[in-house]
Amino acid sequence: MTKKAIWVIDDDPIYQIIINKIIQRSEMFSIVTTFKNGKEAIDALHDTVHHKLDTTEILPDIILLDINMPIMDGWEFMEKMGLIKSKFSKPITVYIVSSSIAAEDKNKSKTYTDILGYLSKPVTINDLVLIASND
Repeated sequence: MTKKAIWVIDDDPIYQIIINKIIQRSEMFSIVTTFKNGKEAIDALHDTVHHKLDTTEILPDIILLDINMPIMDGWEFMEKMGLIKSKFSKPITVYIVSSSIAAEDKNKSKTYTDILGYLSKPVTINDLVLIASND
């Protein structure tokens, strides 16, 4: 199985360290890129599309997306990504990763076709292996 590129969009620096270690331990991903909020990630997507870079290499296969972040939250990120996803050279699968147990959030995540699942923090190696082998 080919290793995938994964983006982590989360404003919690401690969680970022932990998830990076778990991602490395899973040995399922070739590239890990992290962003502190949805705006940083959208800007990176825009740059890739705008500069017509080889998007298959740069774009992630999977995004782990937090909901509650400053500047641009997970839902705003999904709205913005929806506007430019037709320009991507490959599909991007999004998993919401949240400490929120609110039913509204889980239900809202089901309204987006690009969101494949809703994971509760903390994410485990088993979660990542399942995600990576989903294709």
